[in-house]
Amino acid sequence: MRVPFVAGNWKLNKTPTEAVELALELRRLVSSVRGVEIAIAPTAVCIVPVAKKLEESNVKVAAQNVFWESGGAYTGELSAAMLKDAGAEYVIIGHSERRTYFGETDETVAKRVRAALDADLKVIVCIGETLPQRDSGKFLDVVGSQLIGGLAKVAADEAAELVIAYEPVWAIGTGRTASPEQAQEVHAYIRGKLVERFDAQTAAAIRIQYGGSVKGSNAAELMSQPDIDGALVGGASLEANSFADIIRASRPQ
Repeated sequence: MRVPFVAGNWKLNKTPTEAVELALELRRLVSSVRGVEIAIAPTAVCIVPVAKKLEESNVKVAAQNVFWESGGAYTGELSAAMLKDAGAEYVIIGHSERRTYFGETDETVAKRVRAALDADLKVIVCIGETLPQRDSGKFLDVVGSQLIGGLAKVAADEAAELVIAYEPVWAIGTGRTASPEQAQEVHAYIRGKLVERFDAQTAAAIRIQYGGSVKGSNAAELMSQPDIDGALVGGASLEANSFADIIRASRPQ
């Protein structure tokens, strides 16, 4: 049975002081929660202080991005080894905002995934279609292409611990949410593509999160779908109580 995984992507929010305060409040609220894996992704400058405050807790730390080289003349970039040493256990790769604003491609996603795995970082690979792609009826082709392209450098024997986050771009921060049936359709398709890319046993082990205006009020219904294994949460993760509500709603029924 796949353990639900709920991760909060804080994006460009919270100073180190604010991030520590939020992490401590979340730690207090979810300390007794069992049956759900929990992570938060603060900005890079917050990883060290947040990770220290979350030691020996049930809340893990993720980075929001990683560079594919281990070192060199790459001003402003961070290597996988640096992030791991700072306290990150996971890294988010290929988020739609990275693709939209910073030129991320399936090829660069694949390079980042490879670098993260080589440094023993766990990976959350983000995929998802825009509204025009959804309306065109070709959204499954888009999602499948992003998935296969992003996993191009992953071997079957290291794929089981991957996490895939399906985030329809039209539902991120808009208040619009894919219906449980819409989300399940895409998650099931992703699971099938993972069978093709790896094998049935590996595909069954990989967790697929849903992301896009997830709230405490809709989390349980989304998580009840057979191929939805958690959530990658944006805005609602910036408030401890709302994020804790989503975490509690994600527990196996």
